[in-house]
Amino acid sequence: QVQLVESGGGLVQPGGSLRLSCAASGRTVISYYMGWFRQAPGKEREFVATISRSGGITRYADSVKGRFTISRDNTKNTVYLQMNSLKPEDTAVYYCAGRRNTNVGVTPNEYDYWGQGTQVTVSS
Repeated sequence: QVQLVESGGGLVQPGGSLRLSCAASGRTVISYYMGWFRQAPGKEREFVATISRSGGITRYADSVKGRFTISRDNTKNTVYLQMNSLKPEDTAVYYCAGRRNTNVGVTPNEYDYWGQGTQVTVSS
């Protein structure tokens, strides 16, 4: 079993930056694909980014490409999401997720483990 805990969310002005962290415990996440999703009020949970076990493969939603960067430190059992040039439409609860399968997953039902989420609000 894997437990995931997100941190780093908060209130930021448009154009600002935040870095989210996802700390894993229970089992090492080195064998898992990891991803970030987000859910805004009244909307479905949507894919943001994913990263392979080694970190060599990443994929992003078109809406965040060029602004967000996913990374991982397997020695610390932690995954990160660096968010730059934030926009009001990035406001959402951001969730970290782990996938046992060894290929890219971009839908929520492809992930096996979830954190509780961290709120990101982009507003002036």
